[in-house]
Amino acid sequence: MPEKKKGTRQQAPSSSSTSTPKAKSHAKSRTTKSQERKKKKKEKESGGCLWKILLVVLILLLAFGGGYIYYLFHSGKKAAENAYVENSRTKSELRDESVQPLTDNISIMIVGIDDSEKRSQGEGNSRSDALLVATLNNKDKSIKLVSIPRDSYVYIPTVGYKDKITHAHAYGGIDATRETVEGLLNVPIDYYFRVNFDAFIEIVDALGGVTVDVPYEINELDENDKRTVHLMPGTQEVNGREALALARTRHQDSDVERGKRQQMILEAIASKATSVTSFTKYDKVLAAVGNNMQTDMTFDEMKSLFAYLQNGMPDIDSLSLKGSDDMSSGIYYYLLQDDSLLETRQTLQKHLGLTIDTKLNLSEDEEVIEEPTTKQNTGFQSNYNSSGSGN
Repeated sequence: MPEKKKGTRQQAPSSSSTSTPKAKSHAKSRTTKSQERKKKKKEKESGGCLWKILLVVLILLLAFGGGYIYYLFHSGKKAAENAYVENSRTKSELRDESVQPLTDNISIMIVGIDDSEKRSQGEGNSRSDALLVATLNNKDKSIKLVSIPRDSYVYIPTVGYKDKITHAHAYGGIDATRETVEGLLNVPIDYYFRVNFDAFIEIVDALGGVTVDVPYEINELDENDKRTVHLMPGTQEVNGREALALARTRHQDSDVERGKRQQMILEAIASKATSVTSFTKYDKVLAAVGNNMQTDMTFDEMKSLFAYLQNGMPDIDSLSLKGSDDMSSGIYYYLLQDDSLLETRQTLQKHLGLTIDTKLNLSEDEEVIEEPTTKQNTGFQSNYNSSGSGN
């Protein structure tokens, strides 16, 4: 035990023998720490300035962005108000009650119109150059899009006989077109968007062009009926007038293929419009829309559709109506196949959550009444063929 204590004591002096240098080292450390504190303070002050600058820049960016969003909101509201056309119809006759885009599945009819004075059309007797129906499923935020060939031979209730569906708008505007489409597809048309060619061109140009796949070489008329549009086959970016020419041409294929191209271009526009790079271009897009579009959807109802973009661009399932060409009467018609029409009906009805048809159930009028030889004056001739891009 005594030796253990002695051993313990022997270790203490060895440690204290270097006490003087250690004290000196301790004094140096205190000075060093003082210098380090001053240095850190300067760095902190310098870093604080940097963060203050970054914070100011961030605030300015947020202020600019917030101001731009505020501006876009009011621009969008103004554009929607300019485009809005009050409709006396509160709901489709195929609906038991009215629907709301925020909570219900809805359908939208998109009508492309050529109001060109050069084509002797204009507001009163213009035919529909493109006719599409989109159904929107609120649960899975999916979209079905069907293009109806413009020369489809269908029953038009407004005149009481069958004719090309493109003529429905000339016979009775949007109301006649909507009634005809509802009878054809047996789904309610809850809303419509009527867009003229100027809007199409301006929207694409406002977005800086869109990327499309040109199927073959195209030499087509432009919006002024001058053959100035020349496109080579392949995937490429096109401007507004080129996109319009691609959407309208049908010299080398068919009305069905034309409808598919229109669907492709609409999807390209939607994809470009929802990209981050297009954010600063929305004001021009909104201006183009407001000046060249009519709709019965209010601004508040339009805002509800943004829910479909929460997870990015929604899936769009493009559908087509199959049929065959017919010239037996000396006038070109596109005769829809019954099985294709029924399948399309069923797809849209299921997507909207409606009762699904098991057969077409055409009315007696639709089955037996043909186009009369003498028709009311609508300001255009019906007996044209499919050779002209504007017909």
